[in-house]
Order: sequence, then structure tokens, then C-alpha cells
Amino acid sequence: MDQHIAESIGRPDLIRLDDRLVCLRFETMKVVSALAAVRHLLDTGAVRRGDTLLDSSSGIYAYALALACHRHGMHCHIVGSTTVDHTLRTQLAVLGATLEQMEPCSDLKLDQKRRVERIHEILAERPEYHWMRQYHDDIHYLGYRAIADRIREATGTDGLTVVGGVGSGASTGALARYLRADPAGSAGSADVELVGVQPYGSVTFGAEHVSDPEIIIAGIGSSIPFGNVSHELYDTLHWISFDAALAGSVDLLRRHAVFAGLSTGAGYLAARHERDRSPGRTVLFIAADTGHRYVDTVYARHHEAASITDLAPREVSDQSRLALPWSRMRWNRAPAAAAVMSS
Repeated sequence: MDQHIAESIGRPDLIRLDDRLVCLRFETMKVVSALAAVRHLLDTGAVRRGDTLLDSSSGIYAYALALACHRHGMHCHIVGSTTVDHTLRTQLAVLGATLEQMEPCSDLKLDQKRRVERIHEILAERPEYHWMRQYHDDIHYLGYRAIADRIREATGTDGLTVVGGVGSGASTGALARYLRADPAGSAGSADVELVGVQPYGSVTFGAEHVSDPEIIIAGIGSSIPFGNVSHELYDTLHWISFDAALAGSVDLLRRHAVFAGLSTGAGYLAARHERDRSPGRTVLFIAADTGHRYVDTVYARHHEAASITDLAPREVSDQSRLALPWSRMRWNRAPAAAAVMSS
């Protein structure tokens, strides 16, 4: 029996959509990393019960950290993006977390920069606060070990492809690292490929020069470099636009009854493509959250959704050839330097 709701929320479902396509469905994925990170900090004496944990968030991590703090008797302070909505603000307030929300800003890069600057101001005023650094501290990998074990047991690792939004790098990076190791934790020879999904405009893999006129898909890209992204873990990258991700989200709900967020729609689209081009492999894609936040922006527009059978990625050899609505490139586990485009 779970001792706290966070433990239940953080436990994903494994759903086989067809013989070679599997969905790893979370209610709120980042609860997994936040719970394990806070537990590790307490176990190692880096923090104590009653301390205040601090971080910046565009939304999902704020909720995850608030739940982890509630579970372990900690205080939570969030510097929030302009994208934090009324529902989440209310949840954070009732959970006892404090939220400083940035003023509205159309430039996500500026919004992210302002949040980091505010974090440094708070730490200067309150040095006893502990900054969680979700984008840069690899303690956020820890929670995915148990999930990797579940995947290994359910699907095996012989010809497994994992697909997911890159974001902070913790979920996809951790799953690949743990699945490629043997159960004892040492490096193994498991045949596990990792496919990362990115929005256009993200700097993480060098796509900042291509903008999506509709919207940047929050949570799977970044306007600043993230230390938790291990570029050398990724075999392939897909860049997917809002319109293509919308089509994927609507098809996933219509075809398989899975109600999930926009990044999941992008991952589903990429996963179907990888499945079709590799007949001998099982493809697992990550559904990081539910679709409730996207009812008005995505699902209410279901009549606009293109048929996914009409969509296919443009195969590119380098980032200078990226083009909307969907591009695919072999990354071949290259280091971070390869993400910097040559002019």
C-alpha cells in the first residue's frame, strides 16, 4: 500500500497498443524524479526535514516538487513561468508551496532567463534554501531505475527502442542508461536505442534557428543549455511541430483511447515511424502527463487535425536542413558539441 499519493501518481502504466508499440503512461512523470531526488538529499544529509527546496518551473516540475515536499515534510518555493495556469496555482497554494510567477512574456528564452536570475537573487537572500537544479543535477535520474526494471521485465531489452521528449534530459537519458546496463548496474550489451523528440526552436540539439509559428511545445525543448542532457545517449532525433503533434495527440486518443499531453502526441508520431521502419524492434514511447491541460489548445481543435498517414518526416543529415512540420536525423550518440550548428 502506498504511503502517499505522490507514490501512486508517479507509478506509470505500461500499455501495449499493438504487437510492437508500447505506451509508458504517467499521470505526472516528474513526480518520479522529484520524489527520488528529495529522498536522496534527505538520506545523504544534504537537506533536513523542514528545509525549503527551491526551483524554477514552467509547471509540471512545480507540482512534482510540491508533492515530494508534502511527502517528506519540506517547504517548497517555486519561481514559475508565465505558463503556470490557474488550476496549478490553486493546487500549489493548497499544498503549501509558495509561487512567484513571472510577468507575462512572449519570449520563452527571456522568461527562462528571468526565472534563473530570480533564483540567484533568492539564494543570495536565503542561502539556507536548497536549489534543486532540475535541469542540471543528475540526482533527477535516480527515480527512473525502478521504471527501467519494470520495462525490462515487461518487454525485454533485445531490440527495444525508447522514444520520448528530451526536455531536461532526465527521463529519456535515465531510462536509456539503466536499460543498457545489466540489472546489477554495470555496462551491458542490451540492444536499446534511444530516440529523442524536440520542438523547433530548441537549442538542445541545435534547432534554435527554426521557429514554429504556432507554438513551442513546452517541456520537451529548451531555450538554454541543460546539464542533464547526455547527448551521447541518443541514436536518433525527431523535430516535430505543434500541428504535427496535435495530429498525433488526436489520433492517439481516437485510435487507442489514450488521453495525453501534446509532447506525447509528438512522441507517438515518432514512435509509429520508428516501428514501421524497423520491423524487428519493439518501440516504447513515453506519455509524460494527461491531456487535461490541453483540452482547449489541442483537443478542442480535433477537427483541424491532419491524418497521421499523410505525415512523414523529412530525413536530414544536419540541422541546417531542418524544416517544418517534421524532420528526422540520425544522431549516432554524438557528443554535445555536435548540437552546435556550423554557420
